[in-house]
Amino acid sequence: MKETLSSIAARLGVSTTTVSRVLGGKADKYRISQEMIDRVEAEARRCGYMSQFLAQKLRKVRTHTIGLVLPSITNPYFADIASAIITKAQEKGYTTIIVDSMENEENQRDVLSTLVSRKVDGIIAAPCGTDAAFFEEVRKSIPLVLVDRYFENSRIPYVTSNNYKGAFEAVEMLLQSGHREIACIQGEKESSPNKARVQGYRDALRMYGLEEKCRISGEAFSIQNGYLETKLLLNRSPRPTAIFALSYTIVLGALKAINDSEYRIPEDISIISFDDHTTLDYTSPAISRVSQPVEEMGGLAAKILFDYIENGNENITQLKLSTTLVSGASVLSREDVASAED
Repeated sequence: MKETLSSIAARLGVSTTTVSRVLGGKADKYRISQEMIDRVEAEARRCGYMSQFLAQKLRKVRTHTIGLVLPSITNPYFADIASAIITKAQEKGYTTIIVDSMENEENQRDVLSTLVSRKVDGIIAAPCGTDAAFFEEVRKSIPLVLVDRYFENSRIPYVTSNNYKGAFEAVEMLLQSGHREIACIQGEKESSPNKARVQGYRDALRMYGLEEKCRISGEAFSIQNGYLETKLLLNRSPRPTAIFALSYTIVLGALKAINDSEYRIPEDISIISFDDHTTLDYTSPAISRVSQPVEEMGGLAAKILFDYIENGNENITQLKLSTTLVSGASVLSREDVASAED
């Protein structure tokens, strides 16, 4: 049954007018008690109803601001995405409010609620966690587009990279270079990019009949995670001949750990990273990596959002953009290693 103001009012035993005033943001004007406000809002959330009045108001009254929700604004990758989105927003005459969920779902709910209460015209988000329900509810009242991360089996529009293909090609490069002991250091386990990258890693090893050699560790897209996990890997037997780091931040930590342990790249251990950053061309050696079209990703997410805000075109665009494998000097053929040892 489709929920209406009347059906909510009937269950609560109050008038339809009271429910309309609460959900329409007019409770204070009509001196409706806080207890009644809480009851109405709780029931509206429980049954998944979002006031049509509020939805229409949000679409008609423009604030010329959009919200951008990121899981970590200190991560250079998300900073680059933010830059692309802010540039597009400025071209449209919009101000961007950036908020950090800090990879915490409770924080994420709070910041999304805050953005809605500030009546931003739309939201772009790189979500954390796996629960799409709250995002689906927000999307009923305000234009919403996901970037980088997305939810499986959801109709929320998104723009991301083909993380699976990028990871598969990176590991295949290591395999073709003769590596058979390839460790994978992952990030946030439940994020859609991480899941796709791990699957690409697994499937590449499986293609070579090496599935039993899968070694996956780590739990955060952080420098600290890359450092600690690499330190542990370097002290295991057999020691990996190559490491696949699933983000730019992870590879930074891995590079320091390898250097601190006095191993050489690529002579002692090869390394390849997911994510591109100009600094990786200036490390010694330059790092091989999977490059994502970050500017295009952010720009397309913004385009989809503004098309909805300005033209009412709520299309369910879900895009996976191609990645590029960039060869550095951090991967050495095992045959070359054997020749050097001889």
